[in-house]
Parts: sequence; C-alpha cells; structure tokens
Amino acid sequence: MNYWLVKSEPFKYSWEQFMKDGKTFWDGVRNYQARNNMKAMKKGDQVLFYHSNEGLAVVGIAKVAKEFYQDPTTPDPNWVVIDLQPVKAFKEQVTLAQMKAEKRLENFQLIRQGRLSVCAVTEDEFNTILEMGGMKK
Repeated sequence: MNYWLVKSEPFKYSWEQFMKDGKTFWDGVRNYQARNNMKAMKKGDQVLFYHSNEGLAVVGIAKVAKEFYQDPTTPDPNWVVIDLQPVKAFKEQVTLAQMKAEKRLENFQLIRQGRLSVCAVTEDEFNTILEMGGMKK
C-alpha cells in the first residue's frame, strides 16, 4: 500500500462536502509531478485530505476507489483523475504549523514542496500524522 496527500481549498471542495458526496473524482490537477503521483496511485491506497488556503490542516483520511483515467473536464490527454472515497474524519485536525514543528516530518513533501497539490507520503509520515490527529494509540 502507498500513502498520499491531496489538497483542496475548502471553499471549492471541503471535507464536509466530500463526506456528503461519499465519492468524487479528483480533477483539475495541472502540474506534471502531481499528475504523475496520481498515476502512481493504486486502488485502496490511503490518502490524507488537506484543507489548503483556509484551515491549512489535514482533516481526514480517504482511499483511492479507482485508479487514474482521462480527466473528463478537459480534452487534453495529458491530464488524469482518480476516484476517492472518504474513510474517516480526524479527531483533531493536524495543522501545517504542527507538521512543520514535528521533527519526524522534516522531509515531508507537503513542507518541502508546498505548492504541490498531490504529494507522496511515506508510511512513517502517514503514521506520524495519524498519531498527531488522535487517530492512533
């Protein structure tokens, strides 16, 4: 299993709306590195859901429900989407400031490449963030 993080601006698509929808396709990615991360996602992979711009926090866990396919919002074949399903909201949101202060996350892609909208996450980073969010132990 692999681990990922996706960013969403809450005013465009919030965790709350995602929970209501029960499933969504992740579209609008127009960065090649982020797109390549989406192409590497496999069904069942775990995904941290991060509110960007407002909130600046990991707020929930999702899973990949369907692997990449052509982005239906554009005819350009370079861009893809994946389907995501919500799994669980965090007990406590984990803020960007908390993550930056956590030594175990010093190499976290979200911190090192802050503008990247779809990030790879190591298993240790994933577990650290779950622990910080009251989701483990």
